[in-house]
Amino acid sequence: MILQSLWEGLEASAVGTYIASSDWAFPTIETLHVIALVTVVGSIAIMDLRLLGVTSRNAQVTQISNDTLPLTWVAFGIAAITGSLLFVSKATGYVKNPYFLAKMVCLGLAGANMGYFHLTTWRTVHNWDGTMTIPRAGKIAAGLSLAFWFGVIFFGRLIGFTLGIYQ
Repeated sequence: MILQSLWEGLEASAVGTYIASSDWAFPTIETLHVIALVTVVGSIAIMDLRLLGVTSRNAQVTQISNDTLPLTWVAFGIAAITGSLLFVSKATGYVKNPYFLAKMVCLGLAGANMGYFHLTTWRTVHNWDGTMTIPRAGKIAAGLSLAFWFGVIFFGRLIGFTLGIYQ
């Protein structure tokens, strides 16, 4: 009940009502969100594909990380801000939408996977950086990362087709 009041309050806020009622705000924010999300997933995929040994085999893993990570974080920040603005505009519908909830689960799993990878396997990167011998844990993390981010995109797309259904 408390959460329902929170969602209703967010949706009824000045920001929420403006975005929901404006002819241009929601589609503009959604466009920025999609561009940011594609940038996040694309930059992460570059790293994941290297860890899987599919691409950039001659490049050091740390160099690819250094090249992509700043872009990933900037784009993630933009995606988080725009996603929050979209959420505020239709909060009560989003929290009932199973595709939104699945997207959030995939996003959480992607974050947990990345955190675990950086706290474990990444700590030994100096041993395998620039080699074709990526640890199995690194390959598993990369495969899971691609799967979770695919889930974020897949379920995110389904949200757009089902927004009016879950009210």
